[in-house]
Amino acid sequence: MLKLTVTYDIRTDVVPWILKSGLTPAECDDGSGRAVDVKAQTVNIESDGTIIYTWKGRRGNTCIGAYDPHTRKNKLLYSFDEEAQVVSCSVNMKWTLLAVSILQSRRNGDMPFRTAPRCLTLLIEIHPIHDIRVLKAVDCIVSVQFLYPVGKAALFPESHLLLISEDRYIDQIHISVVIQEGYRVLIKNTRLPTDRIIEDMTWAQWDMKEQRLYCAVTKGRKSVLNCYQFYPDRNFELVLEVPLQFSLDNDEPRLVNFGFNPYQSDVGASSTLNFSVLSSEIGSMFLCYSHLPPTDNEVSYTIAFVLQGVSKTFTVSVEETETLTEKVIFINLGYYIAVYLPGHFLHLINTRHPKLLCHHLLLSGADASMPSLNTNGYLQSLPYSSILDYSSGKMFEVCINQLYLVKFLQTSTLDCHWLAALHCALIYFKDQTETEAQIVSWICDNIGKCSRFDVIQEFIWASLYRRMCPESINLDKLLPYTSVMKWEGEVPGVTCVTEIAEQSVFRALHLKGFWAELHSNLQSFMYLDAEPCCRYYNNSKLLRKQWKQLIEEMKTEERTSSSLRTILQNAEKVLLTLDKWVSDQRIVPLFQEEKDYQQNILMGVMVENMKDHLMRHLQHMGKKKTEELVINYVAKLLELIRNIMETVWRKYNVRNWKFCFKERGSSSEYAVFHIMCHILQATSGMCVPLPPGFQTLHATLGVRCLPLHTLLCYIDHGILRLTETFIKKLLIDFNNSEKNGQLKLSIITRLPEAASQNICHLWDHPISSSLIARNYVEALLQKLGSKQMYPHNSPSYETDSSVFYSDFLPLNYLTNTLTDVKNLAMNPFEEKEYIDAKFVEEIALKQTSILLQLES
Repeated sequence: MLKLTVTYDIRTDVVPWILKSGLTPAECDDGSGRAVDVKAQTVNIESDGTIIYTWKGRRGNTCIGAYDPHTRKNKLLYSFDEEAQVVSCSVNMKWTLLAVSILQSRRNGDMPFRTAPRCLTLLIEIHPIHDIRVLKAVDCIVSVQFLYPVGKAALFPESHLLLISEDRYIDQIHISVVIQEGYRVLIKNTRLPTDRIIEDMTWAQWDMKEQRLYCAVTKGRKSVLNCYQFYPDRNFELVLEVPLQFSLDNDEPRLVNFGFNPYQSDVGASSTLNFSVLSSEIGSMFLCYSHLPPTDNEVSYTIAFVLQGVSKTFTVSVEETETLTEKVIFINLGYYIAVYLPGHFLHLINTRHPKLLCHHLLLSGADASMPSLNTNGYLQSLPYSSILDYSSGKMFEVCINQLYLVKFLQTSTLDCHWLAALHCALIYFKDQTETEAQIVSWICDNIGKCSRFDVIQEFIWASLYRRMCPESINLDKLLPYTSVMKWEGEVPGVTCVTEIAEQSVFRALHLKGFWAELHSNLQSFMYLDAEPCCRYYNNSKLLRKQWKQLIEEMKTEERTSSSLRTILQNAEKVLLTLDKWVSDQRIVPLFQEEKDYQQNILMGVMVENMKDHLMRHLQHMGKKKTEELVINYVAKLLELIRNIMETVWRKYNVRNWKFCFKERGSSSEYAVFHIMCHILQATSGMCVPLPPGFQTLHATLGVRCLPLHTLLCYIDHGILRLTETFIKKLLIDFNNSEKNGQLKLSIITRLPEAASQNICHLWDHPISSSLIARNYVEALLQKLGSKQMYPHNSPSYETDSSVFYSDFLPLNYLTNTLTDVKNLAMNPFEEKEYIDAKFVEEIALKQTSILLQLES
């Protein structure tokens, strides 16, 4: 599942240069330029990517070199006169100073009764090689690490060196240099100033990229993680304290990311805890740890989410083995943390949305295999998705394999795997054009097979989330990202226990960069967690009620209210934004110019409600920016649905399609119609609008693909909606044969009265003529009745209708008939004061036609 790309290999990037330079013993070169037995060892990597390595020189002495990944060039930094056991090494940014810690033999040859220090820490001038200073001569191992200022190195004449001792302290040494003769760099200080950063630390990790130091100290029975930030000058400060849920009180302090000691047989063997700190550029931090060794064929590890204030302990079942010596490896992939146990499993932890277990993807077997890694060696997880394998001398760039993930999605059978893989594929990758098309194709092939969630809804929410929330954590808590609120059942192979973590404490007064972002995100999460409904969802009952009320107001009120005008203006802004994305390459014949007031009202309501929701929680964003964000969100929603349609039409090869009803639909058109029904069902459940023209196209495909009875059932159940564009085209295209007349009549009788009055004049048929006549009679009656020809108290107003005359004969006959019925016959409905006006009207028109000999 993970793709490893080699970015550095000591066998190809370093060894050929060593051989070419003649810096190896004669027995290591067979004359072919190939490495025969060059024992080059990578020992450290610096902030700028410089890789430091050692090898055995021509005279059997130890040499130290550096590889620049930007220029892909090597340089000899220093060579000892004899073989030396280098346990730690670091070079400053300008490659002018080298710090080295070497192991010495326990006894001095000249004075056999005097014990020599075990570790010697040296500071060497290497531009050019000149002076050597002894920084430490102690019996414990001291690791060295130069700081790399963030900025132009010329502005900082000092170099700063960290000394990390097994005696549980860390010092910072400040080294001032001078330049003589234009090139010679010499140490200026006779006595080097030293700051004690921390004492009694039990664990330390170096973040070379961001120049941060994480140290664990014991307070009482618990440990606390101290986070230090180093700045370009000599200043550093304690920024953050994070309480830990476990103790790190080991016999020897464990060091992470301070290079590699090839003479330590089992790195970290004295520690029973595998612990590391990961962070992201957008201001989030994670504490990852697993206890060693695992027992009872289960592996447990914990991810503490500092922002969310929770820790999650995952327990994964593994196959029975005699010994399980491998340790869990944590790899920072940005949006995900990869937890890898070689030979057993790979667990992708969703760092943005860790709440539900179904949003994490657990893989095993071949899906979890990473054969390129030497899992028996020492692996260092680097910032920004990289791994340095010190044993093999290779560095890998790690990412999720896009093709493999899509293939896994297509071949999986479990709903939990579908959900996790779907979110991972849609959110992790930047280039989504091809991936989205492949996922839509998979949805078409598996529509209706998923029982626990709606695949189309998940696709829409996840895709919208990726488009709107790539850089802002604040929007994570406010905008929807899934339709699954609760996962019923288990995820095979893994269980999870969630605990509330203790609150972190900021110690620095003035925060900058990452720490300012982290502090802001923490404040936002604390505020939003206190809110009962901080995440916006569009399918609330209140929104649906508001939508229906506005539709009724649109039908009944002659003048629109100010609120309705605002709603329609919001929809107009969305459509104007959508118009900019029209392309000649689109093949779906959506009628974008169509005015669908129901969908427009839903657009406007969604814009208004989402804008109010975001303004309540993100007041600092401002009204104008919030409105732009929401309009862009709804426009991207419509574009996304339209892109789904484009992919569906291309998948089923529905091209050169004409908007007509004279031909029956093909099997491809029926497949497209089936998918559109599911899209309609998904959007209805989400209560989100559809792009203009969707309803017309859907109804048109329904006429072409469905028999009449089924078509009418679809209309009656609201699956197909009759739009004005659809009705006009239907009445014009079909002739007045018996079959087509039945279809037209069935359609028109299902239209609202107001819509039928606007449409029926397009149909040249006696039924439409009758409808027009009834409407005309009704209009005349209302018009003449309003004139009040007689006073209401006049007797003739009630009885005498002979003076009532109109040029329209059916109206005259109608009035006479009504009078006769009232005077000469008993009306069975008189006691209930009810007259079936429609029935009387039809009888009147029928009798008039007979009297005028219009029909027999």
